[in-house]
Amino acid sequence: MHDEQLLADRFEAHRTHLRAVAYRILGSLTEADDAVQEAWFRLARTDTTDVANIGGWLTTVVGRVCLDMLRTRRTRHEEPLEVEHLPDPVIVSETTPDPEHEALLADSVGLALLVVLDSLSPAERLAFVLHDMFAMPYDQIAPIVDRAPQTTKKLASQARRRIQGATPDPDLPRQRRVVDAFLTAARGGDFDELLRLLDPDVVLRADAGEAMRVIRGGTAVAGQAETFRRMATVCTIHPAVVNGGAGLVNTLDGSPFSVIGFTVTADRITAIDIFSDQRRLTGLDLSAVLG
Repeated sequence: MHDEQLLADRFEAHRTHLRAVAYRILGSLTEADDAVQEAWFRLARTDTTDVANIGGWLTTVVGRVCLDMLRTRRTRHEEPLEVEHLPDPVIVSETTPDPEHEALLADSVGLALLVVLDSLSPAERLAFVLHDMFAMPYDQIAPIVDRAPQTTKKLASQARRRIQGATPDPDLPRQRRVVDAFLTAARGGDFDELLRLLDPDVVLRADAGEAMRVIRGGTAVAGQAETFRRMATVCTIHPAVVNGGAGLVNTLDGSPFSVIGFTVTADRITAIDIFSDQRRLTGLDLSAVLG
């Protein structure tokens, strides 16, 4: 019993890190928890007496589990797919710290970045996440993706090129000022101000549970001014941090209606991700924002 407890304690010391790895690879909180649980099962039935770095061993196991899970999503295993749904958002309060969620999103893994990661092949995504986000050497990643280290390096490089422009401005107060200006323009149905705040290449993604609606370009997105005005006047708007960036949780008659994440770069909104899938909304932890 003592040995089992010791093993469980060693695992718990790494759980937060493992969940962060799995969430970045999978973009799903539920699947990330499943991957971490599977890593525990494998640890429990493995003799790790000679394992010097249990954290590295567990990260490798989680990586392999996540890779298998990614591949089961695809009919053509290594081919990138069009993204059909937004990843699970992680929502925290702007004023009340949440250490667990902050650890999960320590690198400000915005929804826009996760959407791009979803479009990568499983091997590209794994190589990029493990190397660029968790500093794992290519020679340790290579066996997980069944590639040579040099090929693994190329996979991460390909992914890096794809995600350019998907990372937000790290200054959260600056992001919030832009989002507040957007809300003011939305309430007034001010097309010209919306256009000024939007990057010319902005992309709006709206996931209501069916096929995701995507609108591209500043003029086209600003053309949704009436929709923005209606949302801003009908819903009760709660400022929140959505995946490390300025965002909103909107309620209607006291019930969650939508979560919106903004990607802000150089004082322009480059992406708006609207999550309004009511089935998935009910599974999100919104307590930090809604109480």
